[in-house]
This record gives sequence, C-alpha cells and structure tokens, in this order.
Amino acid sequence: MIVDVTNSITIHRTPRVIQLEGMFDVAPTSCSAQSWRAQLPLEERPWSIGAIVGPSGCGKSTIARAAFGTQLIGELSWPSEHSIADAFPSSLSIKEITLLLSSVGFASPPSWLRPYRALSTGEQFRVTMARILSENPARAVVDEFTSVIDRTVAKIGSCAIAKTVRRRHQQFVAVTCHEDVLDWLDADWIYQPHLNLFQWRGLQRRPLIHLEINRVHHSAWSLFAKHHYLTASLNHSAFCFIAFYDGRPVAFDAWLPFFGRLTPHQPLARRGHRTVCLPDYQGVGIGNALFTHIASMWVGLGYRAFSNTGHPAEIASRLRSPSWRCTRKPDFRQRGKNSYSVDVRRSVDRLVASFEFCGVPLHRPEAERVLTSWAMMN
Repeated sequence: MIVDVTNSITIHRTPRVIQLEGMFDVAPTSCSAQSWRAQLPLEERPWSIGAIVGPSGCGKSTIARAAFGTQLIGELSWPSEHSIADAFPSSLSIKEITLLLSSVGFASPPSWLRPYRALSTGEQFRVTMARILSENPARAVVDEFTSVIDRTVAKIGSCAIAKTVRRRHQQFVAVTCHEDVLDWLDADWIYQPHLNLFQWRGLQRRPLIHLEINRVHHSAWSLFAKHHYLTASLNHSAFCFIAFYDGRPVAFDAWLPFFGRLTPHQPLARRGHRTVCLPDYQGVGIGNALFTHIASMWVGLGYRAFSNTGHPAEIASRLRSPSWRCTRKPDFRQRGKNSYSVDVRRSVDRLVASFEFCGVPLHRPEAERVLTSWAMMN
C-alpha cells in the first residue's frame, strides 16, 4: 500500500498575515501545502496490531485517514442518561457485551450500569475501546490513542486491548504520539511519519508487571468496595492483602476460614472472600495473579484453598488455569439452596462455580513472610 497525500490550503493575505510575513521573513504566498508519501506494505504478511507513532504535526492522522478511510474512528455518541450497555450494537447479547468489557479491562459491573458521562477518564477510555471493537469487527483505527489518560493506565490498557484484539482475530491500528505504549501493544508493525520509516516487528513479551503484596487491615477495603461486582460488604475477620504496582494500591484480596468437607490429614482450609482490581489496572491478570498467589501461600502453610465465584471473567480464567481444579461446574444457584453463606444467598439465579487450588505452593518461609508482611494504608 502506497499512501500519497497532499494537504493544500488557501492563505488569505489579510493585514495581520502580511505583518507576520514581514516580521518573520516568511515568503508571501497564497497557498500552503504539505505532502506525504508513505509505503505501508501491509499485504506482505498477516497482522493484528499496527501503530502509527510520531510527534504532533508529523502527519499521523493525515496518513491514517488516507490509508484507512472510514476505518479511522471519530468521536462516538453516548446516551446521556442510559447505561453504557445500551450504546452497544443491538445484535450483541448482554453476555457478549459484558465479556467484551471485561476483556479490555473494564470488569466492574457497578460501573456498567452508569451512563458514559458518569465514568472516570480511564473507564471512558476502556468502554470506548470495547464499543469500537464491537462495531468494527474487521479493522479499527483509533486516532489520539491513550492521549487523555494517565501514562501508567495507558500502558495497562494497551496490553488489555491488544490481548482482546488478538483473541477476537481483529485488526487494530493505534495512531499516537506516545511511544511508551508500543511495547505494551506489542504491535506487529510500526510506521513513523517523521522518519518515513516502516518496520515489521516480531511478537515480544509485554514488559513484566512487578507487584508487591502485603497484608493490610480490613479498613483498606474502603478503597475497593464500590468496584466489587457483587457487594460492598466485607467480613472484618477476613485476612486481607493488597497488591501494589509502582507504589500504588491496585488490587485487594480477602480470605476467610472454610468449614466444608475436609480430610482428617488436612483439616484446615481457607476460601476466597473478596477480590477486586481497580478499573484502571484491569485486563492484564493482576487480580487473578494476586488471588492465585495468596492461594499458593495458604497451601504452603498447610491449608487447602477454595474459590467460589460468580464473575464470568474469573470463572473463565480459573477454568483455563492448571493451578485450579473445578469442584463444581458453573451452574445457576437457586433460591433457598445452600443458604449457609451470605455470599451464596446473594448468588441467586446467577452462574456460579467452585474451585480448589492445585498449583505449586509457596515455600513455607516465603508463605510466612507474605502472611506477616503488614503494610500501613493512609
């Protein structure tokens, strides 16, 4: 594909324009033109993700518009009062919508009920990307990609979006002036207009996300409560942990004693109580990594570790994971059954599954360190 485009505009030589020409020794002209010639050999090999990146004014948007036409996405319109779910194509089921939202890192059901205007900037970015992918099944080209969000959030979001694009077998092109997202997108190709340079890239692993996990007081739940998919309540006797990324609290995990059927040689067990990853950091597996790490800690200390969840993304993740054994296949809780637990009583007419951790336990010294490594929250 060869993109040959010229932008030409008429210069109206008003008195102020004539003054500017004189002040800065600009040659008088009645026309200003800029030309670009870009070679994008996109037909040479299969690809999923591309990036057009460079400083402002280098022609990124012009080249993207000339190369991809109507596939370059403009600003979306959203209902002013209705839930964001009502803005998605009518052909999608609510299950398909929620799975897509979760896959791009927006897995907070309480926020799904709100109108677009009531969301945070990071949440607006995620839901916009989900809707763009739903409305453009073949190829989506997004200008000013990640321009209005925090750079850490931009990196995490880029990784989540890239995973979704590849899983859905779509094509996605990010047009951006921010080079910091390139490694997180893991683009198959990059074009830099200011250098007129196109290059194919082999798939690489995204940068590692290093988490620091500490035990915390149950009061830390207040930072995460409103984002839980089921309830904002927390049992104050729970063992609570937080994962920190670059010094920021990003995910919360709480566990309670388990009193189900246990074996005489292993009579102690714990069960997951609450797990929440903040919306800006969803989509790259942080919540699941925290939950699995704490489960391996319990097993390393001689306990069994169980999970009971009704969140579709959590169920799907644990079904895929070799570290979890499904003890109760996903089905619908019926009112009046298994009423021994507050959590179960709330899971009425909702798909729920149960699992037991069967992965590698933490070595006991490390498990003891995690259990006793308290962090103070401001």
